[in-house]
Amino acid sequence: MKIIDMPKLECPFKRKEVNGDYIVTPEILEGYEWAFKEEDVICVEKLDGTNVSIVIEEGQIKSIFNRTEKIPFFNKGKCYIIEGILESYKRGYIDLLQDGQYFGELIGEKVNGNPYKIKGHLWIPFKTYAKEHLRYKSWGKYPKDFQSISNWFKDDLLPLFALKRGDKQGFVEGVIFYRNNGEMAKLRRDMFEWFNGKRHEN
Repeated sequence: MKIIDMPKLECPFKRKEVNGDYIVTPEILEGYEWAFKEEDVICVEKLDGTNVSIVIEEGQIKSIFNRTEKIPFFNKGKCYIIEGILESYKRGYIDLLQDGQYFGELIGEKVNGNPYKIKGHLWIPFKTYAKEHLRYKSWGKYPKDFQSISNWFKDDLLPLFALKRGDKQGFVEGVIFYRNNGEMAKLRRDMFEWFNGKRHEN
């Protein structure tokens, strides 16, 4: 099986530098019109973690990768990744995955400052758990123009993962747009000019 890295996700809006910040503009990036025009696009909460994939063969997890780095099951430096996979397995998040490579986000105490304030670590698979439980079902019911989306991100973007843990004021980074052919795009709150806080470097 050929192992691949998670493709870099682009923002569907064009961005420009303003006062040292790389922010979105109302202009849609060429080739990403689908994010706002196609009816079957789904919108899922983007988790702030590190990308980890697992490879399943004959119904068993055979390999674990952090991007393209293979993670040994027994290791000292990144044992928290294994911990997150095991926790996901215990919760049944991996049960429905057939043979293949699957991407997900690892979150927890040793990842990006643990904005979700969880104990230990947890791997969230995109294909099953994220698409089913972190999907914004209201997407498509409201206008998809730039200003409406900006207002949604600023005032009404619910922290779905945190809400499932009873945290109504929890952290929410942004969203991932999924097209039915597998294409994806991302949009974070820190990409908007109104955002007041630490921004990502890219």
